[in-house]
Amino acid sequence: MTAMNAALPDPRRSPLRGAAQWGGLLAASAVLAALFHAAGFPAALLLGPMLAGIAFGVRGATIRVPKLGFQAAQALIGCLVAHAVNASIAATLMEDGVLILAVVGVTVAAAAATGWILTRARLLPGTTAAWGSSPGGASAMVAMAEEFGADPRLVAFMQYVRVACVALTASVVARLLVVGGGPAPGAGMEPAPLAVLATLAVAGLGGWLGRRLRVPAGAMMGPLVIGASLHATGLASMALPSWLLALAYAGIGWTVGLRFTPATVRATLHALPGVLAATLGLIGLCGAWAWGLTFLLPIDLLTAYLATSPGGLDSVAIIAVGSNADVSFVLAVQTLRLLVVLITGPLVARWIARAAPVPEGGAAAP
Repeated sequence: MTAMNAALPDPRRSPLRGAAQWGGLLAASAVLAALFHAAGFPAALLLGPMLAGIAFGVRGATIRVPKLGFQAAQALIGCLVAHAVNASIAATLMEDGVLILAVVGVTVAAAAATGWILTRARLLPGTTAAWGSSPGGASAMVAMAEEFGADPRLVAFMQYVRVACVALTASVVARLLVVGGGPAPGAGMEPAPLAVLATLAVAGLGGWLGRRLRVPAGAMMGPLVIGASLHATGLASMALPSWLLALAYAGIGWTVGLRFTPATVRATLHALPGVLAATLGLIGLCGAWAWGLTFLLPIDLLTAYLATSPGGLDSVAIIAVGSNADVSFVLAVQTLRLLVVLITGPLVARWIARAAPVPEGGAAAP
């Protein structure tokens, strides 16, 4: 009888049920995106699918965005951002590199302190708290954390709670600071077929090359660098139809939202208040630094806020493009922060693990 039951297909994973879940997710995403758009939020096409994905994930939906689909969405966003980026990123880093590095250093140090506090409070194991609190590169942090012995489920939960909170708060700040909201990226554009084909070629080649070279967030950064170079030199123009951009936004939003599974939520329920408090505290600290940055550099508050937001790179880039912020400055700071986090992550994880309380009758963390 047990063997017969094992041979039966799992009804939760049947094609019909999967199709029904995708249909419901599409409908819910469209409704929420329309509501956010009507309210003037610049990232409505990202926020709607993300919140819908969270709701479906927590309720036990089994559908997932394929890895290749997520990478394709990142590549398209990279091309979108390339349209708004010019050579000023390099100039920004050269002129204000020391100050930008100081801002990045404060963010990374604050995140490390957050992981240490969560560890001392015994809410999470040492290495898990360290990797989970790293401010950027969510997918990279999850992959690296597993190699260093941390629980990838808990790290993923902490990372995507932060990504979701940053996307929500950054969108709210953008809505408040931009009267009437910024124009949606690509709004009113009717791209020529050749421009679309060129952009898709850049997305495909850049995404492949970025992953091949193991560049952080390579699926997005590869097309961004190649597309920005071609666009800045006038060799090609980055252009995508609005429906394809909407699909890319949704792909990123669904990937984040569907990470919130019932099993992960149950496993981390005891730590959720502490994780949320730490995440919001980190966002608040970065916001305070952003306000101070406006007195030191000739940038507006929204640009400073998006630049100092503790991840993720793709969602912050979408909001920056859609809210008329200085995209070059935002990407300069965000990219530098991502690189610093990837370099310092293993060292910080080991430091926090050594600082973890020793269980009764146990040994200290290695």
